[in-house]
Amino acid sequence: MLQILKKPDILHISNPIAKTPLFGTDGIRGKAGELLNSTLGLQVGYWGGKVLQEFTPNQKTVIIGQDSRNSSDMLTMALSSGLLAAGLEVWNVGLCPTPCVAYLTRTTNAIGGVMISASHNPPEDNGIKLFNAQGLKLTKDGTSKIESALQGALEIKENIGYGKYHHRPSLVENYIEFLHQTLPSNLDFRGLKIVLDLAWGACVNTAPDIFKALGAEVIALHDEANGDRINVNCGSTHLQVLQQAMKDHQADLGFAFDGDADRVMAVDAQGQIVDGDYILYLWGKTLKEQKQLPDNLIISTVMANLGFERAWQKLGGNLIRTSVGDQYVQSEMWKTGAMLGGEQSGHILCHHHGFSGDGVQTALHLTALVQKSGLSLTELLAQSFTTYPQKLQNIRVEDRERRLHWQDCDPLQKAIDQAQKALGNEGRILVRASGTEPLMRVMVEAINHDLVNYWTGKLSTVVEQNLA
Repeated sequence: MLQILKKPDILHISNPIAKTPLFGTDGIRGKAGELLNSTLGLQVGYWGGKVLQEFTPNQKTVIIGQDSRNSSDMLTMALSSGLLAAGLEVWNVGLCPTPCVAYLTRTTNAIGGVMISASHNPPEDNGIKLFNAQGLKLTKDGTSKIESALQGALEIKENIGYGKYHHRPSLVENYIEFLHQTLPSNLDFRGLKIVLDLAWGACVNTAPDIFKALGAEVIALHDEANGDRINVNCGSTHLQVLQQAMKDHQADLGFAFDGDADRVMAVDAQGQIVDGDYILYLWGKTLKEQKQLPDNLIISTVMANLGFERAWQKLGGNLIRTSVGDQYVQSEMWKTGAMLGGEQSGHILCHHHGFSGDGVQTALHLTALVQKSGLSLTELLAQSFTTYPQKLQNIRVEDRERRLHWQDCDPLQKAIDQAQKALGNEGRILVRASGTEPLMRVMVEAINHDLVNYWTGKLSTVVEQNLA
């Protein structure tokens, strides 16, 4: 006899992640198909939707965007299913930069946003970034609630109703229009030859068109959405191709974006790298002269070069350092009222124009700054500052517990103390666990290259011997 079972009103969701922390400095990130799989995507979508409803109970729409990785479609569908099960409506805008999701979330009365991207990581990785209704990355309070919900077996009452799914790529045009609106009126890039390294990633359909619309001659590199090649020997973490292209094309400016285009690195006509420190200095100086920089304050991180800090102070500026991660910079900007902040890696936040790091927007404004100055980027750099020699060494540490608790390693702590005493006031030591990759990062900055090389090598060896 066939027995018909009554549908229970309890939904059981079990989680294979146990109690391992998921959220790092930029959302959840890991290898696609392993940590970042469809099961996790479904659960994060469901519980993320529930948490977002706690913060903004009367709204139902969630904006989702993605980069070009092969695993992004899978994760988008999994997250969407979870969000729909939570009773929310999903608007999928498709391929777009992370700041596009942040902007659309803020301006469409959405309950929140999700970006599927692993930023500058290699193609086999992916990530999940969550935004609140204001287009800001979800706070620690929000991510902690999701973490708690994902730990172990959970029982919840199943929803009576479910959400609807919509594909809305046309909304990206709203973001492009917004970028134009943040620029000075009557801006004209005619006469400028600009090279853009798009890293096979999220801004291939946005950045070139905007620069061309403003009159620039654009040479676009790695300008197709390619999930197999995103960030591979290109983009903001591999500048050699852009540097060579600048010389080959005799271009005026060059910009390299990461996979989700929330940050940018620039290169001048001579092939000199213009990182976030230089961008903050040049943009900050301009805003200071325009009296648009409260207390002449810039927020940066512990990675900011001493040369930048001392040059900015010489101009009468103030600099506050935070931990590495744009959310820490953002938090300090809200706390202090600062309007400009960012990271050496090219993640720049300017509250005059928005609340999200935006590589395309930063590139546009740096170009506008150069155009208005009447000088070349090379000439502006010559008037700025000289960096202290700095070296960053990455050591792969697969053991997550060792990596996250590196401060408990006595040999490493002793070596750090020894190095800092040797450098005194003429250098800095920074050792930290990456929040996005299985790496320990060792950074040494000093008055000369010999000291930098010696102490970077010594500290890296200690990390390899005791943690790797």
